[in-house]
Amino acid sequence: MSRKKLSRREFVAATALTSAALITAPYVRGAYAAGKLSMAFWDHWVPGANKASEELVKAWAEKEKVEVTIDYVPSQGNKNILTIAAEAQAKSGHDIFAMPTWWCHSNSEQLERVDDIMGPIIAENGAANGTVQYLGQLDGKWLGVPASVGSQIKGPCSRIDLMKKHANIDVQEMYPAGSPPKADNWTFDTFLKAAEACHKAGVPFGIGLGETSDSVDTAGAIFQSFGAQLVDAKGNLTVKTDAVRQSLEFYKKLIAFLPPDAAAWDDSSNNKWLVSGKGAMIMNPPSAWAVAKRDAPQVAEQCWTHGFPAGPKGRFAPYLPYFWSIWNFSKNKEAAKSLLVHLSKPASIEKMCVASGGYDLPAYEKLTTLKVWQEEAPPKGTLYHYPNPYKHQTLSIAASPAPPKVAQQIYFQATLTKMCLRYYQGEAMEKTLAWAEGECEGFMRS
Repeated sequence: MSRKKLSRREFVAATALTSAALITAPYVRGAYAAGKLSMAFWDHWVPGANKASEELVKAWAEKEKVEVTIDYVPSQGNKNILTIAAEAQAKSGHDIFAMPTWWCHSNSEQLERVDDIMGPIIAENGAANGTVQYLGQLDGKWLGVPASVGSQIKGPCSRIDLMKKHANIDVQEMYPAGSPPKADNWTFDTFLKAAEACHKAGVPFGIGLGETSDSVDTAGAIFQSFGAQLVDAKGNLTVKTDAVRQSLEFYKKLIAFLPPDAAAWDDSSNNKWLVSGKGAMIMNPPSAWAVAKRDAPQVAEQCWTHGFPAGPKGRFAPYLPYFWSIWNFSKNKEAAKSLLVHLSKPASIEKMCVASGGYDLPAYEKLTTLKVWQEEAPPKGTLYHYPNPYKHQTLSIAASPAPPKVAQQIYFQATLTKMCLRYYQGEAMEKTLAWAEGECEGFMRS
């Protein structure tokens, strides 16, 4: 994907915008034996979660005698993306930046490779999941260190009472706290029947069909469950396949049972849908449940987070990781790598996960059974299956396994949800496929 260069005016505007939003936490010492270091964390939405990363960095800085400055950069209004673009253009800024999903590949030419520290990190924590490898590596080289902070699975969060009453599904029995899933019958056929039953009862599933991340993520997991790809790993067009056709047919049935304004939903819509008590299920990390704990406790105590339904080619779940990447123009790469090793220690990762109330997810296979997911409530155990402790489903991201710079454009142009809506609204199947093929050809040329 070609990256748009910022004009001087755009760069100044972006820098000014983000600078006003940064929360700076400098740690000052009398002597700086190892120099200075600056880090841009994602500004966590969970109150108090930033404190854990501050404490971890401060402890490391005191020990290593480094002067560290932390900026917490929010993702609202894409302020973190604007800051990344500004620093890449200026070749100046933070030493370490928290890169969401696709941005390691978008900025790969300007990132320091971190294979030297990823080897020991993986040896201690276990292998990183496949989606993290897909997004975090280029030609087998690591572009960043997987960050637990901000990483999330967007699986089903169901209302225990409404699913039991209207769909005759006991989600706690299907995904019992402390035990492996008993979800062999949790298939797309079961899912459709449940969606229809809840729709008839006036509590539809809250699944968006818009152009923002939540809608695209769900579509990506459904397409992958049919084995559907628009572009394969080698960069070949694979739009006009039976798997893609099957995905569109499934979505045509599902859309009939979703809220009538689902095509206009953004990433806050499904959260509001759950908290308001209007729906029996949404696809989301525990953010909506956490808000319900505060604003609608009677809803929160009926929420259960669990696995995705299985399609013909398996069970897939949307997973969006963050990475801590080091710019190749960093002036203190040695200290940056040392800090990232410290933040990747099991105790450090657990501290940050606990501070987020279980929202944050480590990428490593040995760190999916932390106590926080067993103990979070109400109800107790509601997040037990959130980190996929039994490898019950494949973690994925929409538009993969296409080459990341192509997949990124499919993702942000919401090609999948647009296809589903076009076909649902009456466009002929082959016309929808031809449109999508033309879009992908354009992405591959750019």
